[in-house]
Amino acid sequence: MHARVLRYLDEVVRRGSIRKAAEYLHVAPTAVNRQILDLEAELGAPLFERIHRRLRLTPTGEMVLAHVRSTLREHAALRERIAEFKGARRGEITVAATAGLAGSFLPSLVHEFRQRHPGIAVRVVDLPIDGISAAVEAGDADLGLGYDLPGRPALRTLAVSEWQIGAIVPPRHALARQSSVLLGECIGHPLILPAPPLTIRTLLDEAFARNAIEVTPVAESTSMAFIQRLVMLGEGIALLNPLDVMEERSRNALVFVPLRDAHLQRQTLVLAARARGQLSAAADLMAESMGQALARLFGPGR
Repeated sequence: MHARVLRYLDEVVRRGSIRKAAEYLHVAPTAVNRQILDLEAELGAPLFERIHRRLRLTPTGEMVLAHVRSTLREHAALRERIAEFKGARRGEITVAATAGLAGSFLPSLVHEFRQRHPGIAVRVVDLPIDGISAAVEAGDADLGLGYDLPGRPALRTLAVSEWQIGAIVPPRHALARQSSVLLGECIGHPLILPAPPLTIRTLLDEAFARNAIEVTPVAESTSMAFIQRLVMLGEGIALLNPLDVMEERSRNALVFVPLRDAHLQRQTLVLAARARGQLSAAADLMAESMGQALARLFGPGR
């Protein structure tokens, strides 16, 4: 239970210097430095190379840091399990998700979760797909939620659902009255598309190529909010999935019309956690809530 020295070492690496770590921890730099020196003496090997007042982990330091962070995660999980056992229902959760999901699916879910578990704080960070996997793998996030997350041995899948892509149009648009549309029917309208870095754009480009359709979007963006706003302003139609516009659909601000092209793949939404170790009680409750919410929402054309 060397909690102090473990946290000091972790913060020194995160902040890049003893001084910055001490400021963050609200302790004297000499106290942090002494703990690091004592740990190096105990291990019989330096943890840092000190070059021009900058600290760089040695190979030994890399090994120790991995052990430190694993121990800190397990310690935090232990504290939350104890709190859960005592009926406190307290804790903190970090969820890494794409910006689109952070702005559409997660707000109402977090609100409902907090109504049931007011003692649990929820932190949501929006990251690109690779960043989500890396954050969960490193233990910086308890849960990761994203489309087509790459499979990694260090991750385990908690829930999977596939989401149909469709046309996003204003309520009075001509396509809004149709039960489904083809990609070819969308080409006659100005298109506002997700930008190439997003996985949904890869699926759309593949579908355009299979159907020999040449597309010149009037606008493209990685921001779902930007795309939705342009559609509502009448600049064109977008091609997204229903979760991207969940809030707007609930207010009848936008309409989702599913695409029925046979060769258009669906987006695979994955909820993941670290393969090793046990989720904290709070994170386990959140994972359960997310899985249940996705199960309620999932379905053809939804």
